Amino acid sequence: MATKKKTSAKKSAGRTPAKKKTAGKAPAGRGPAGKKAPARKKTAGRAPLRAKKARLPPAPQQKAGPAENPQAKALAQRIGQLLVDKKALDVVILDVRGMTSYADYFVIASGESDRQVSAMADNVQVQLKTPDEGGHRPIGTEGLETGQWVLLDYGEVVAHLFLSDLRAHYDLEGLWADAAREKVA
Repeated sequence: MATKKKTSAKKSAGRTPAKKKTAGKAPAGRGPAGKKAPARKKTAGRAPLRAKKARLPPAPQQKAGPAENPQAKALAQRIGQLLVDKKALDVVILDVRGMTSYADYFVIASGESDRQVSAMADNVQVQLKTPDEGGHRPIGTEGLETGQWVLLDYGEVVAHLFLSDLRAHYDLEGLWADAAREKVA
């Protein structure tokens, strides 16, 4: 009789023959989880459908700059002239239309002392308040007590009156370097 070769009980106990594994590869035609990929529809000679792009109407052409405001410009020039009457130094009107939402023009001027700066501000307020000047009253004022930097807010026109040293320190003209300038003499 032929004797059978005995295999160790430890090796074969509870094992099924192992399948050959590939390193991280899914079977052909299957996705990463081993699921079969959906079949694509065949189009007979047709190009695949593409999503249509929504066409918007062309944007309206904008003007080169913001609309001119003749009343605000006249007020800025009048404030500049009133400042020159009180011997203000280096009076400049900056056109900040389109650059800021709260004003169209800045009027910037310097004085040699705090008393002169306060006198310039008082002159502007008193003169513009008269009925023949249109009765303009400032929306807000700041700095009248110290006379170092006085701000007069007339809505579309804001006047900044400085001591010479403070004007150089804050450099509003440099901050608004892109704005058109008009020097008042």
